[in-house]
Amino acid sequence: MSMNRKLFTDPDFEEAVRRKYPVRVFKDDYIVNNGGTVVRFDDSIVVIQSSVSDLVYYTRQECEFFEVRKR
Repeated sequence: MSMNRKLFTDPDFEEAVRRKYPVRVFKDDYIVNNGGTVVRFDDSIVVIQSSVSDLVYYTRQECEFFEVRKR
């Protein structure tokens, strides 16, 4: 079973970048990305990388981000 932790603050995102935990991204209550890792972020944008050539940009205001850890 996995544990989900919502990413709110900049330190939350910094830890996600450092530890490279997979994340789930929700937009309008739908999963739009699952299993990618946070590679960069700022006040308005979060960049998720799912594979070598797959970078996706999400806005922090429109999406919810959850770190997924295995127990």
